[in-house]
Amino acid sequence: MSMEFGDLTVQFAGDGRITANEISELRRLGWADGRMSPDEAESLFVTNETLDQPGPEWCDFFVEALTSFMLDTVEPRGYIDAEMADELIARIDRDGRVGTMAELELLVRVIEVARSVPQSLRAYALRQIEEAVIMGDGPTRHGHLDPCGINQTEVALLRRMIFGTGSEVPAGVSKAEAEMLFRIKDATLYEVNCPEWQDLFVKGVAQFLLGFAGEEAPCAERMRELEAFMTREGAGIGSFLGRIAKAEVETGFASLLELGSDGREPLDDWDDNAQVAAMFTQSEQGWLQDMLEIDEDLDDLEKALIAFIDAETGETFVPRP
Repeated sequence: MSMEFGDLTVQFAGDGRITANEISELRRLGWADGRMSPDEAESLFVTNETLDQPGPEWCDFFVEALTSFMLDTVEPRGYIDAEMADELIARIDRDGRVGTMAELELLVRVIEVARSVPQSLRAYALRQIEEAVIMGDGPTRHGHLDPCGINQTEVALLRRMIFGTGSEVPAGVSKAEAEMLFRIKDATLYEVNCPEWQDLFVKGVAQFLLGFAGEEAPCAERMRELEAFMTREGAGIGSFLGRIAKAEVETGFASLLELGSDGREPLDDWDDNAQVAAMFTQSEQGWLQDMLEIDEDLDDLEKALIAFIDAETGETFVPRP
């Protein structure tokens, strides 16, 4: 990336505004050599803080450039380690809150596309949305108090973070996330919420109770070990393909899928785990009962959740009175 880049970002935003043409020029300079230095990344944060009313073009560029910087600079690519997560939070945090929508979008985008992020980053980002809803201010409210319960922007951001590849349970919902959905539901029960909220609450909590998302993505350190193995001479993918060729000649491809010591196929365990996870277990019923008892009466969203679970399981869940 050109040395002009950092100077131009400051120059363009000198009057608190940045035009679409100026952003196009930054794009041209920014990806001239496909790399961004830490100083150039910092210039984007500084520029973002000086803009009075950044438009969607700036937000898109800011998020795209910094997501690429964080995920493509440090090996293994696509992972956010604890140190980088701490640095990002320290850079955008203002007394526990994120100041701009562009910074919040950056957080969400990283969680959405990264192969794995630390729990600290996920928790921080989710807390931003929860506090914006409960307190009625923040970047999703354009800095002004809003009597509305939860708006469309907040629902969309929550959905992306919960189901992103870098979420706590990739493509699934964790217990902490399900409990957060209940807290937001209780806080906004008598407010005017966007229509999409009920769908996210019902399906999000039901996914935690009934869904099966597999194991959490491997950590960055494990991925470094795996990548070193895959690229090591005499091992990795090359030797694996060699084993396939040898197996096909000697005993057929099925020899690579040998029975385990208990006489079961390796994939049987996966199928059994999926079936168990899809059941509404006593433990899960107990958790749901505890969440329902936080308030005295069943509200409309809780009734919708129970009806959805009954339809999915073919059974009837009857809450304790």
